Amino acid sequence: MKTTYSCKQNRAPYASDPDETRGRRVGQISKSERTVFQHDKDRIIHSTAFRRLKGKTQVFVAHEGDTYRTRLTHSLEVAQIARSIARVLGLDEDLAECLALSHDFGHPPFGHSGEDALQAVMEPYGGFDHNAQTLRIIDVLEQRYAEFDGLNLTWETLEGIAKHNGPLITKENPAEDLPWALRALNWQELELETFAGPEAQVAALADDIAYNNHDLDDGLRAGLFTVEDICEVPLVGRVFANVRKRYPDLPQERLIHEAVRDLIGYMVADVLKESRTRLEKYKPQSADEIRGLDVPMIAFSESFRKEEAPLRAFLFKNMYRHYKVNRMMGQAARIVTELFGLFIDGPDLLPTNIYDQCEGPRNAVTARVICDYIAGMTDQAAIEEHRQLFSTTGYL
Repeated sequence: MKTTYSCKQNRAPYASDPDETRGRRVGQISKSERTVFQHDKDRIIHSTAFRRLKGKTQVFVAHEGDTYRTRLTHSLEVAQIARSIARVLGLDEDLAECLALSHDFGHPPFGHSGEDALQAVMEPYGGFDHNAQTLRIIDVLEQRYAEFDGLNLTWETLEGIAKHNGPLITKENPAEDLPWALRALNWQELELETFAGPEAQVAALADDIAYNNHDLDDGLRAGLFTVEDICEVPLVGRVFANVRKRYPDLPQERLIHEAVRDLIGYMVADVLKESRTRLEKYKPQSADEIRGLDVPMIAFSESFRKEEAPLRAFLFKNMYRHYKVNRMMGQAARIVTELFGLFIDGPDLLPTNIYDQCEGPRNAVTARVICDYIAGMTDQAAIEEHRQLFSTTGYL
C-alpha cells in the first residue's frame, strides 16, 4: 500500500508555515479548516482585479485573437509552474500560488505600453509602478469586505508581492526612491531591504519561465517570426531539433507545442537543480533564514542565464519591438495619455463615484484617482471610454 503524508510531513524546514504566519493588518479569527494562505488565494481569485486580468494585454491587445495570452491566462500558467516547483522543493504550494495569481494585478491596460504612458503622465504626481499598484489594489482599492478596505492578506503574501524580484531597498536604491504607492502605504514592516521568502522567489522564476515560453509560442502563432528564425537561438534550436528527431513527421503546430513543453521542462529542471545546490550549501532552517541571506535560494544556474540571454534578445527585437506590435502599442499609449489629459483637466467627466474622490483639476489627489481608474481598466474598456469621449476612428 502506498504511504501518504500530510502537508506538515512533506513541508521542508525552510518553507513558510501558515501556522506561524505574522498575521493580517486587521486581525481575524477563522473557524475554517483552510490555512491562512488558502484563504488568501480565495480572496485573490474572487477579487475584481483578478477578473479584470482576462481583458488585459500580455503582448497582444485582448480582442486581437482568442488564442493569445492575456494577463489572466499568463497568471494561471505562472501559478501552475510555481505550484509544481514548490511541491518538489517542499514549500507551501498555496502561498506560491497566491503570489503567482496576484503578481500582475497592478498592470494597466495595454501591457508595458500602457504602463509607460501612465508613468509619463503621472511623473509630476509621484509616478506609476505596476508592482506598487498591485499592493495598492490589494490594500486599498478592492472594496469588498465589511470590516476593512482591500483584501487584508497575510504578511507573507504581501511581502512576497512587494519583493518577489528581490530587495527593494539597497545602497543603490534608498527608501526615498521607492515608488509612490509603496511609500504612501507605509510598508516598512515588510522588510524591503531583504529577499522575500522562498515561495515568492519561486513565483518570480515561474513568471520568467512562463513569459519566455508563451511569448515565443504567441509570436510564432502571430507570424511575427518563423520556427526557422527562432531556431537560430541555440537553446531553442536544440530543443526543436530534439523534438524533430523524436517526431520527424509532426505537423508544425504540434511541433511548436511539443518544443515549448520541452523548453518549460528544461527551465524547471534547471531551477530545481540550482536551488537544491544552494539549499544544500546554506542549509536554511526557516523561511526567515532565507530572507536574511545575501543571495536568493531559488534561482537559475549561471550557465542557464547565459543560454537564456539570446532568447530574451531575440524576443525583444522580433516580438516586443516588431513594427506591428509597435503600431498597436503606439495607439494604446495615445489612448491612455489622452484619457488622462482629458480627466485631469476636467475631472467632472469621470463617473460620479470616481469624481467624488477628486479635489479639483490638476491636483495630486485627483491625478492619483484618475491613475487608479485608468489602471483598473481592461483593454476594451479603455478603448470604449476613449471612443465615447473623443469619437475618433482607427481604433486598435
